[in-house]
Amino acid sequence: MQQNQLGTKRLEDNLSGTFALYSLLSRHAKILTIPNHDLSDEKLTTYSCSVFREQSFAAKTKRWLEGHHVKKHAILILVLVGSCMVIGDGILTPAISVLSAVGGINVGRAKISGDVAVLVAIVILIFLFSMQRYGTDKVGWLFAPVVFLWFILIGGIGIFNICKYDYTVLRALSPVHIYRYFKRGGKDGWTSLGGIMLCITGTEALFADLSHFPASSIQIAFTVVVFPCLLLAYTGQVAYLMKHPHYVVGAFYHSIPESIYWPVFLVATTAAIVASQATISATFSVVKQALALGCFPRVKVVHTSMMFPNQIYIPDINWILMVLCIAVTAGFKNQTQIGNASGTAVIIVMLVTTFLMTLIMILVWHSHWSLVLLFTCLSLIVEGFYLSSVIQKVYQGGWVPLVIATAFFIIMYIWHYGTAKRYDIEMHTKVSMAWILSLGPSLGLVRVPGIGLVYTELASGVPHIFSHFITNLPAIHSVVVFVCLKCLPVHTVPEEERFLVKRIGPKNFRMFRCVARFGYKDLHKKDDDFEKKLFDSIFLFVRLESLMDGGSSDSDVSSLLDEQNETVIDCTLKAISSSVESTALQMADSIEISNSPLHQNVSFITSDRENDQTEADELEFLVSSKNVGVVHFLGNTVMKARRDSRFCKKIAIDYIYAFLRKICRENSVMFNVPHESLLNVGQTFYV
Repeated sequence: MQQNQLGTKRLEDNLSGTFALYSLLSRHAKILTIPNHDLSDEKLTTYSCSVFREQSFAAKTKRWLEGHHVKKHAILILVLVGSCMVIGDGILTPAISVLSAVGGINVGRAKISGDVAVLVAIVILIFLFSMQRYGTDKVGWLFAPVVFLWFILIGGIGIFNICKYDYTVLRALSPVHIYRYFKRGGKDGWTSLGGIMLCITGTEALFADLSHFPASSIQIAFTVVVFPCLLLAYTGQVAYLMKHPHYVVGAFYHSIPESIYWPVFLVATTAAIVASQATISATFSVVKQALALGCFPRVKVVHTSMMFPNQIYIPDINWILMVLCIAVTAGFKNQTQIGNASGTAVIIVMLVTTFLMTLIMILVWHSHWSLVLLFTCLSLIVEGFYLSSVIQKVYQGGWVPLVIATAFFIIMYIWHYGTAKRYDIEMHTKVSMAWILSLGPSLGLVRVPGIGLVYTELASGVPHIFSHFITNLPAIHSVVVFVCLKCLPVHTVPEEERFLVKRIGPKNFRMFRCVARFGYKDLHKKDDDFEKKLFDSIFLFVRLESLMDGGSSDSDVSSLLDEQNETVIDCTLKAISSSVESTALQMADSIEISNSPLHQNVSFITSDRENDQTEADELEFLVSSKNVGVVHFLGNTVMKARRDSRFCKKIAIDYIYAFLRKICRENSVMFNVPHESLLNVGQTFYV
């Protein structure tokens, strides 16, 4: 828990979890396995990166990480393992929380069998997962009072038991008893550490779900309410067991005073539902971040709240979690084995967090190496003890999260592997600008009125799919815009900085590129007027370009050698809601142009009447083309493994990745492209 508190202390995006830490690291070191980094991305207000001294420990660590692909893949695998364990915890925590809560039925009514408690738990779980589609916006205000009441009750019951049965158990709070416990218990005492993991299983999911709560709120709540109440509750149960040692099983419910038993049972069940809800929301958050960074197949993500944009619902994941959660509950039928499984998942997440935090302390915080070493050693020693004890319980239910995590890991890693391969294909097969220019303004085709939006994963260069259009189509639209939807390793991209517009070739080619940048917390929704904002940014670009003298001589930063005739203006839409004209006038006195790799800033003065007339003509042409109609071009790239490829690669590409692409959402749905104006062009590549 302390590691996640440290990790969230400086995360201004108010999100945590392994992918949030991974994104933070990738801004300070080039560790992403998909090399789509662009210098213009670093100008975003939410994109913060460090400057290292040449011979500093951080600089050496950065060079060591960036030196070889194996190290980048090792970090990615580490992150995927941690994320898969969090997903596994999203299955186990609802099962154990609800099952342990309704287990009180057996205590209150001894005649009721354990199977009835399991059946009630399954019914509650079905209800819980079925209600996820409606979100927590309308009932979320109940969560805090319910949880607060729960902690007050268990704390009060603990005080009651301590006072009534044996107040001397408070001596157990002394650290001296830690030494005496292990000395007296020996191997059995060490093995019992695995059971203690249940006391902290909820913290990992809670800190992975920081989109719902500020870090400071969680830290204060843990210090003032949670930790004291838990200590009182466990100490009170110990005091009760000192007088009633035969009630070890179900000690909590047995220790409740009879007069308040059923009210406490009701609050316990409600609190279990709230705890399960937090874990499920954390799982949705992790999957959303993995999806944005290309590590999860395309699934539907739904906003469930207009007030809280971070509250999301993923239908496919929700039903998978429900089925697996019910299977675990019905299969084990007791919380002991599920607890062993949950403990295994949590300790692995803690280890992953420790390794990532070590890198963050070096690369982000620039901590002294001695402090980093102290933190890492102390954390690994404590977690190593817990891990060694948890391993003993693998055969007693601890294998469940390992199986679940392995299945999700295979899916996520192969999907990311296929995504990286597709990006490499686009990078190595992109069309030379010299060839485009040789075709002339008409591109060797008939230019018909209208605008064609060509979707590509490339933020620079002309994709290979465009050569297919030119080769196979008799005509092309009078205006062509290459659209790239790019996800950056930041939590969000401000709306006024979302679009980066560039011109490809001379003005009479009527070709543009528009890079729409998103953070892993952002959603490309159907009702966000994306197409309108895209065209507004192009119109603004044309106005800004007219204010510059000789703007057509610059080139693309990312591909200077191949695209020496591509104009680049790193302009962002400062106020989409306001008119383009007013925005342009505000920026007329000082316009910057990104000039090749040197990124020199050049100031321009307002243009003459001829430029104004050219600008008006081009804007009129763009508006008339837009009014004629817009067609969306999507490439359907099919990858197949070469005949001489290894067996594992053939299985991964030809079967698993192909199957995942077949069952996941199509790009046209993810991009919210209207079906009536969509044109798909297929390509097959062998990798």
